[in-house]
This record gives sequence, structure tokens and C-alpha cells, in this order.
Amino acid sequence: MAKQNVSEQFVDILARAGVKRMYGVVGDSLNPVVDAIRRNSAIDWIQVRHEETAAFAAGAEAQITGSLAACAGSCGPGNLHLINGLYDAHRSMAPVLALASHIPSSEIGLGYFQETHPELLFQECSHYNEMISNPQQMPRLLQTAIQHAIGRGGVSVVSMPGDIASQPAPEKSIEHALVTSRPTVRPGDEEIEKLCRMVDEAKRVTLFCGSGTAGAHTEVMEFAERVKAPVGHALRGKEWIQYDNPYDVGMSGLLGYGAAYEATNECDLLILLGTDFPYNAFLPSDVKIVQVDVRPEHLGRRSKLDLAVWGDVRETLRCLTPRVRTKTDRKFLDRMLKKHADALEGVVKAYTRKVEKHIPIHPEYVASVLDDLADDDAVFTVDTGMCNVWAARYLSPNGKRRVIGSFSHGSMANALPQAIGAQFIDRNRQVVSMSGDGGFTMLMGDFLTLVQYDLPVKVVLFNNSSLGMVELEMLVAGLPSFGTTNKNPDFAAIARAAGAYGVRVEKPKQLESALKDAFKHKGPALVDVVTDPNALSIPPKISAEMVTGFALSASKIVLDGGVGRMVQMARSNLRNVPRP
Repeated sequence: MAKQNVSEQFVDILARAGVKRMYGVVGDSLNPVVDAIRRNSAIDWIQVRHEETAAFAAGAEAQITGSLAACAGSCGPGNLHLINGLYDAHRSMAPVLALASHIPSSEIGLGYFQETHPELLFQECSHYNEMISNPQQMPRLLQTAIQHAIGRGGVSVVSMPGDIASQPAPEKSIEHALVTSRPTVRPGDEEIEKLCRMVDEAKRVTLFCGSGTAGAHTEVMEFAERVKAPVGHALRGKEWIQYDNPYDVGMSGLLGYGAAYEATNECDLLILLGTDFPYNAFLPSDVKIVQVDVRPEHLGRRSKLDLAVWGDVRETLRCLTPRVRTKTDRKFLDRMLKKHADALEGVVKAYTRKVEKHIPIHPEYVASVLDDLADDDAVFTVDTGMCNVWAARYLSPNGKRRVIGSFSHGSMANALPQAIGAQFIDRNRQVVSMSGDGGFTMLMGDFLTLVQYDLPVKVVLFNNSSLGMVELEMLVAGLPSFGTTNKNPDFAAIARAAGAYGVRVEKPKQLESALKDAFKHKGPALVDVVTDPNALSIPPKISAEMVTGFALSASKIVLDGGVGRMVQMARSNLRNVPRP
């Protein structure tokens, strides 16, 4: 058997760790690794048009599967292009291994062509960031990188000069069993007892949930029923906690709706479950707060805590729920449910009147129709900006759908690349990219990746020819909008020229049939919907303090946002409130 080189060993170890694909752009220093992938049937090389797309796609794949995903960039500019997508993956706690190929090892530090220092550049967006400068470091360094990415949830970066990649692998290398999943973390008995006493002593308990409640829906509902607690959520908690939730009071934050703000501010004990919600202006300062999180570095960094609990949400609640006394007083819960239903009733009317005649089309109407027509297990990828608002207020979670976005990093141009990663996992699962025209055009070249691989991603383009969120920021700051208008082409015509299905929608009556036809199409499709640039959003509670320095601002001079099917759920929950 021929002796392996470092590249071949590198690829074999990734395959052992469960990596199915590596996204990237080939070139010079990266060529030995790409050639090793070519000869290894366990991993596919996915050729994208921009390395930023590669990192976003890998991050989306990792978020959906929970397994390690990989991307790569050639030396210098090639791996620099990875950095924005890696920031997003890292802040989303997605396990991603990034290969930053490097210049020849003999030239490092001498100002060589395309020289950068990746071991410095990627330091802030990774848990582990080291360079293979000698073949003897393999495979231990790569195995360590993999375990950091999976074990801590985030990015590991391995830099490797092209000449090292081509050298023979060490003969007596030690390959150990790889960690490929994370353990559950149970709090200590002392913390559970303290939390139990606080819950028993509180008259009004509210739960506020984030992405850390993934897999804990049953436990959250059982605990909420036992202590009669309203349940609010952050944007990243929506897909995990809002469905089948008779205690739902909506979402807090500047994209929020309903009574979540009131519920978190009018309780006497607020329990933050698996959320690193960053907007502390929406959190109370005069109630007791408990935070439960599997990552101890998150505890207490947003608000002053009365108790910090290190543990994952499911295991914590499994320990806690049987120990707390069952509460019988529903007054606070029922009052919040009624406030929530009333709040939604008040805003839903704005986009149910004459929507079929409004031109340009209300984007809320587009999101509502999209929610109705999409599959029950669809994956939505959502651009940052106003698409975040429409997704937050109109996409209905059900326990099977997924909603992926740049919710922590807040990058533009994320939706299309993330859709690529989501679709490669399963070509038969519906993947819908909710793209804004600003974000789409940033990485529009990778629409060609859909065509090249015949990926059946459906791009629904909310085309308002403006950077809507930026206009909101300017309005809040008292500035006239400037530099926010886009002169756009007919994107549907561009899609057709690229070899995909493309249709342009300018009238509301065309929308439903256009989306149905696009969804029926077996390959990639783009629906270019011309939407109203003046349709903006306002949260239920807003103050100057809340919008200061916040990238997703809102203005009181614009229309209230609709809420789609959520009003139906609120009405249903309200019907369940016992009558005297």
C-alpha cells in the first residue's frame, strides 16, 4: 500500500469525524488537499464561487445536522474570504473545521506573494487556531481542532502550507477515537435546590427561551404548566419553543411582538433558558433573574443574575420540575395571554385589508403566503434586515421546520449561501432562501452554484430596491436616508439566463401561482417579488434607550407589523383560559 501524504491523512481524518463535504474554491496551496478529496469517495468537494459562501454553507450544514462540517480557502486572499462566514458559524455555535491553506513554509515571514498570518487573523472567530508547520504534528493537531469545534460548539481553523500538505505523513502517527457529539451537562444539586426555592417563593414566574431550548420543548412545557408561567422567546428560540405552546406570549426585542416584553418585566422571577439575548434594554432591572446555560461564559454577561445555573436546559428542567411545588394561581399567566392576544389583534389588521390590490406588494403578504405554501418540514434561510422581521412574524414553526439566519453575527448575504449548505444535506427537502435584494446581490455569483449542482433551492427575493433596515437606523437617528437605494435589474431574467427557473411578480394576484410553480420546479428557482420599500416594522415596546447603538432599529412613524398565523395561536390559547 502506498504511503499517505499529509493531505490524504488530513482528508481521512475528516471523513472519520463525519464530514461529508468540504466547501471552497480551489487554488495553488490548496491543490494537494483538493486532489486528496478527489481520490477519497467519503468526502465531496463542493466548488463555490466565493469562499465566504463556503463558510456560510458549512455553518448552515453544521447547524442543521449538529455534526462537523468543513470549508477551505487557498493561501492569502482565498482564506481571508472565509472570515465573515466563520464569524457567523462561530457565533451560532456551529461546529465547523476551516482549512486555511498557507504559502510555502520556507517563505513565511518574508513578505512572500499572498502572505498573511492566518494564525492571527482567525483568532477571534475560533476556539482553536493553529498551523501545521511540520508533518509530525499530524494527525494530533487536526484531531485536537476537531474536538474543539465539536466539544465547544464553534469554529476551529487549521492553517497548512502547501508544501507541508504534499509531504509524507508520519509513519507512526497516533490516531485516537474522535469525539463526534457533545455530552449533556447537569447542574449540581446545590444549584437545583436554590432554583427550586426561588421558584416556590415567586408568585409570578416568566420563562424566556433561546436556541438552548433545542430538544427541550417537552420539558419547558411541563415546567411552564407546573408553575403557570408565560413563555416568551428570542428570535433564535422561536423555532424550538413557539409551536404547540399554550403559554406563548411572543418574542421580545426590536423584532418582537405580543406580550413578551410585559411578561418579562412584570414578573417577580424571570428564568432565562438557553439564551444569550444581547439587548439588555428589553430585560428588567428590578426583578429576580435566573439564567440557565450550557456555556458558563454566557452566564451573567447581559444582566445581573440572582442565580447562575451551569447546565443544559433539558437536564436542568428534568431535575427541577419534579421538585418544585405546583402553582394553582393562573392570574398572571392568563393576564399575559390576554395581553398577547390583544396585541396581535391590534396589528394584524394592517396587512389584511386590500392586500390583493396594494402595489407595490406588501412584503408581509409575501411572507404570509410563503408560510402557507411551504412544506411542513421546509428549511428557511433568512437574510439579515427586513427579511428577519418577516420571518420572525410570519414563519410558523411546527417542530419540523428549520429557520437559519445570521441571527447572532448579523451579516448581510447569508441566506443564499446557507441555503446551499442546507440543500446538500437532503436534495428532497424543501429549502427556501428568503433573500433581500441587498443581501442577494452581495453574493449573487453563487446563484450559479445552484445551477452547477442543480440544487433545487427556491430563492424568494424580497425586492424593494433599498436597504430597508439601514433606512430605519437613519430615521431613528434623525437622519435623512442616504445611500440606501439600489438600482436593480430584472432578477428573474438573470436567473433564466443562468439556466434556472425565474419569474417576476409585480402584482399581488400573481404571487400565489408564481410561488406554487416555483416550488413544483425540480431545479433551482428564483421568484423576484417587487415589494413596497415603505413597509417597515415597529416593536410593541420601544424607547430611545432600546434603539441606541442597535443595528436593527425601528421608527414610530412607520406602520405596525403584522403577525401572520400567530394571532390564530394566540386566540386558541386565550380560549383555553378558564372562565370564572
